[in-house]
Amino acid sequence: MAKKRPQPARGTKPQAQVAGGEVPVVGAREPCPCGSGRRYKACHGRAASHAVTELVQRPFEGLPGECDWVALRELVPAATVPLTLKDGLPDDVPSVTLATVLPMAWPALRRDDGSVLLGLQNDTPSGDLSRDLADTLRRALTAKPGTPVAAERAPADGPRLQDLLDAGAPFEPEVHSGFEFWVPDAENATPEVSASLERANAAAIPTVRLTGVDAAYWCETPDKNHLRWVMPYAEDQLLDALARLHAAGTSSLGEGTRLVGSFRAHGLMVPVWDLPSETRAEDIEKAAAELAERLAVALASDAPLTPEERRARGGLTNRQVTLS
Repeated sequence: MAKKRPQPARGTKPQAQVAGGEVPVVGAREPCPCGSGRRYKACHGRAASHAVTELVQRPFEGLPGECDWVALRELVPAATVPLTLKDGLPDDVPSVTLATVLPMAWPALRRDDGSVLLGLQNDTPSGDLSRDLADTLRRALTAKPGTPVAAERAPADGPRLQDLLDAGAPFEPEVHSGFEFWVPDAENATPEVSASLERANAAAIPTVRLTGVDAAYWCETPDKNHLRWVMPYAEDQLLDALARLHAAGTSSLGEGTRLVGSFRAHGLMVPVWDLPSETRAEDIEKAAAELAERLAVALASDAPLTPEERRARGGLTNRQVTLS
């Protein structure tokens, strides 16, 4: 027989067991420290659990370069971006840099010189990637120089990246051919870091960010090349616009190229084009800029889709893959 939970005496008010308004985390079946007489999971633990599991669909919304944040999180192997903090850097932190990935999948690294590298492509414990990254960043700023920062669960009421980063600062990714940015002197890296660097470089897909349009990334694979372009528009609006172009035969990037589908990632759509294996990033700069102009016209149209456009839209919808 299950044991009954202790109840406060009739006519008495439960006595709070905490001070300062903070309720510590305890086991789900233990009495809530607030003194309510209920189990933690049915009292203050309910809000904490919800905060951990609730998925934020667009964690980078409101940040400069939201589309590039998505690309660096999901598509780009090796890239870095200088970050500007809203309140400035601590005196002993010369710089903060976002990196797609760090050695041994560290969430962050405080280098010997005090600078901070924040890793983007890591598993996070909650449904709010922005809050988890902000918590890692805050801990990295005070970590001992020369040490990695471990993964931890962020407080449910902790700040998000949008609270810490300067919204007026530019977000300008630099794509690298390898991961040598991990260490200032790769020859003197530890054996573990050297091995991790070698594995990462061997697996990296050659990637180039186009210069004429935002958040469009060319990549090279053994069979064919691709352009993956993160776009900031609402999904239904973008699908309609791409369908108009596709039905009109104007959705390609030139001879031998074709729009083949799209990804969904962090609340945004990422249309994907197949390119011939000989097509380099510089070969499609002009075509991508021209496509952006055609897409802008299609996005502005509010005319009902024609039967051909509806069929094109259905085909594009069927070729969507959700990354996150």
